[in-house]
Amino acid sequence: MATGSNIRTYFGGTWHEGDVPVMRAADHGAWLGSGVFDGARFVQGVAPDLLAHCARVNRSAEALMLTPTVGAQEMVAMVMEGLEAYPKDAAVYIRPMYWGIDGDQTAIVPQSGKTGFAICLEQIPMAPESAAASLGRTRFRRPVLEDAVVNAKAGCLYPNNARMLADVRQRGFQNALVADAMGNVAETATANVFMVRDGVAFTPIPNGTFLAGITRARHIANMRADGIEVVETVLTFADFDDADEVFMSGNMNKVTPVNGFEDKSYQVGPVTRRVRELYWDWALST
Repeated sequence: MATGSNIRTYFGGTWHEGDVPVMRAADHGAWLGSGVFDGARFVQGVAPDLLAHCARVNRSAEALMLTPTVGAQEMVAMVMEGLEAYPKDAAVYIRPMYWGIDGDQTAIVPQSGKTGFAICLEQIPMAPESAAASLGRTRFRRPVLEDAVVNAKAGCLYPNNARMLADVRQRGFQNALVADAMGNVAETATANVFMVRDGVAFTPIPNGTFLAGITRARHIANMRADGIEVVETVLTFADFDDADEVFMSGNMNKVTPVNGFEDKSYQVGPVTRRVRELYWDWALST
């Protein structure tokens, strides 16, 4: 089921109107999960960090032993061509993807040179600035590289995210604050996470259990350029109990304030508001 509306699909060398079929039942990606994707945004006439997202989907494909077939710059050109059909004020989610078509003699390992490719453009509005989310703890954790392809934005990782969300939503929370294998905070079920204490922003240090996002990196660069101290470090759930502000960082909505973690409540504070201002100042000036 589509999340948004007004979908356009690039497949087979051309753009199509609508959510067209792109994968066959016997494709490796359909029954053995060798699919990767990335997500970028077109908002207010700009597509921030689009090249970085296109480059990352190629790295994700390689991590799943797939052969990328489209260069990042070429992919950007395809996306921009597809976006010409949308109004300039449309908010569009940009989703390039690869999947395996054939397997080797065991069927399990995808044949690296047999790769499907598509781009999906889907009109999805940005969340209002007033939107905030509550976080709960979940028993489900982020895997490590020895257990799963955590160095890729792979579709096969997302059933675990779904378990996290279903787990905390049963208790009335909107998202989950998730631990890594060691029990330290990694991110949320859907996005990277920052906490603020005494005006300093802290975020979990990348340790190979989660993707350190493109938007996360952009926020860190923007904050440091603005004079806000940012510390990447090991964080515990107790650190979030002591935080003054918490916000999530993801491509879908860029900055999402967090209004509570379990029994702890937060205000949408000055750093969270400033991070949003800095992001859009940067995005609309590029």
